[in-house]
Amino acid sequence: MSSTAPARQRVRGVRAARRAGVAAAQLAAAALLVFALTTLLPGDAAEIVLGPDATDNQVERLRTTLGTDRPPAERLGDWAGDLLRGDLGTSLVTGRPVVDELVDRLGTTVLLGGLALLVTVPLAVAIGVLAGRRPGGAGDRVSTGVVAALQAAPEFALGLLLVGLFSLQLGWLPATAGGGSLLTPAVLVLPVAVLVSAQLGRLSRQVRLGVVQTDRSPHVAHLRRLGLPEGVVLTRHVLPGGVAPALQQLARVVDGMLGGVVVVEALFALPGVGASFVQAVQLRDLPLVQGYALLFAASTIGVNLVVDVVAARLTPVREEAP
Repeated sequence: MSSTAPARQRVRGVRAARRAGVAAAQLAAAALLVFALTTLLPGDAAEIVLGPDATDNQVERLRTTLGTDRPPAERLGDWAGDLLRGDLGTSLVTGRPVVDELVDRLGTTVLLGGLALLVTVPLAVAIGVLAGRRPGGAGDRVSTGVVAALQAAPEFALGLLLVGLFSLQLGWLPATAGGGSLLTPAVLVLPVAVLVSAQLGRLSRQVRLGVVQTDRSPHVAHLRRLGLPEGVVLTRHVLPGGVAPALQQLARVVDGMLGGVVVVEALFALPGVGASFVQAVQLRDLPLVQGYALLFAASTIGVNLVVDVVAARLTPVREEAP
């Protein structure tokens, strides 16, 4: 028995190392895909960046700087080498290093996404538990219908609806950041509400399903027959059993927020990664587009890696028979 714990730790360590290797391979594949897709963007990046008044010599010089006049394989090798050294290049529009551009914009996006996640998780757990405790009841039907309707609404359309109601008609909240400070809570209310509404149903449904299954399980029924208080059964057995399966779904929620933040920041004029990414695509600022795409890919892969490792630690390790 004394060797069981170290053996389990070794198995978990091997699983974590294997999953980290898979994540590294996924990141390399994502980098290759980012380069390929940015190469296939329509139009001449040099002509778009310089504008219609640029001379042929200026366009040729920028093409040489970008490397678009060289074979794609050669450009990929140089770009990958710079990437391994942590050099993402220089923005064609601002002339600043891409890393500096990412750092300047990242704070707004992290603040927005963090607040949305802090609201989504406890609210989804509360709704899921409420609905799962009495499936088919009034609370279940109402909560399921509301979150389904919110999830079905496109983020852009929902944002416009909230702006029209709370900003233009009622005048309670600002429609956009408008250059104001993000430390003002009112600026973030509508963007956070849009992000939460889009992901709330996905997580709450998973919690509800876990609560229903755990609440009807034999071991919970046995605990009730033993006379344990209902509060103890709920908090120590039903709730953990219902929330644990939703852990994997949490990674999907974070992925959804990463995509939604692009729309939300552009809609509410927030100076974050999403709005800057849209602008970089429009201006064909290829180094900046590649930097943002890699940031999104690395964030998604990193979140899934963490969730997978945590879920593996919560999963019992089966011992093989000798």
